[in-house]
Amino acid sequence: MAAAPIPLRNIWLLFLYAADLARFKDLLNVQLESARNLPELVARLLVWVVQKRLRCNLSRGYQAKQAVLSRVRGRIDVLGTVTGQLLERGRVACRFEEHTMDTPRNRLVRAALDYLAKMVPDPAVAHECRTLSQSLARFGVSTQKPSRDAIASDQISRNETQDFLMVSLAKMVFEALIPSEQAGSSHALAEDANVHLVRRLFEKAVANALRMQMRPLGWQIQSGRKLRWPIDHACDAIREHLPGMQTDIELVNADQKRKLVIDTKFTQIFGATRYREEVLRSGYLYQLYTYLRTQEAELQIQGLRSEGMLLHPQLGEALDAYIDIQGHRMRFKTIDLMGSAEELERQLLAIGDTIA
Repeated sequence: MAAAPIPLRNIWLLFLYAADLARFKDLLNVQLESARNLPELVARLLVWVVQKRLRCNLSRGYQAKQAVLSRVRGRIDVLGTVTGQLLERGRVACRFEEHTMDTPRNRLVRAALDYLAKMVPDPAVAHECRTLSQSLARFGVSTQKPSRDAIASDQISRNETQDFLMVSLAKMVFEALIPSEQAGSSHALAEDANVHLVRRLFEKAVANALRMQMRPLGWQIQSGRKLRWPIDHACDAIREHLPGMQTDIELVNADQKRKLVIDTKFTQIFGATRYREEVLRSGYLYQLYTYLRTQEAELQIQGLRSEGMLLHPQLGEALDAYIDIQGHRMRFKTIDLMGSAEELERQLLAIGDTIA
């Protein structure tokens, strides 16, 4: 029996939460639901932001330069001047900083526009990406994508809101969150896209929504933590063959002595067997159960009680139910991805209400 596809209408809102840009959603006055896939979605966002940024002039930075000049600029390179016998010729070697728009952040944005221009299916959007890339070139921005260290060194201040939004979108282009496959209409189906990448988007969106909702209430949120098997004894021949364990999202409240492990799954919550039409998927249930039971000793030392949640997109009726097994509450919850953007955002933020 083939699995039913998961409907995706508001993938743009998931993307904004995953990119930690949800606070800008009201500023992004652009047609997003008409995007046919994630590359086109990001391209539409980036085009709109870059166009707005160019109207206010790009930010500038300083670039270290060395040159032999006829007059002093910056600091004199004494060694270079002496060894080159430059003074006899009325020249001097200088080290100075030059004001430029060819900064790491602007190069990253141009690289993202060039990348998206090759990926988006809409010719008009691709043309806008190429046009903006050429505009950046006229300001002296080069095509070379900056290194991670260069991007990290180009710190964005609190007052540079437009740059933060523009650079955050450009970073997402290169963070392996954008499937290159075309996904059909705006009501794209998960089977038409790269399921792993869309699932990752779903996971990051949920994690950031919980971070916004739960941190003010005293919860700590962590993503992608690796767990260890509580091994008493094992021969060396088997240790390296044990499967790894890594949680999607963990929330800890020290005051309440609670820990919650959330496993996001981008599939329908029920499967089918030879004997039953709708049954919780055993693999997912066993996985969550294992996460909770194998960490019991560590949590007892910390004085925490652990709970788990399987979070799925909604297909059919909504589900919010739980069972208690051996001292651990396990909750099963769905989110509707086909409602309005407002309703989806309400559901994302309401996950915290279920926990609290």
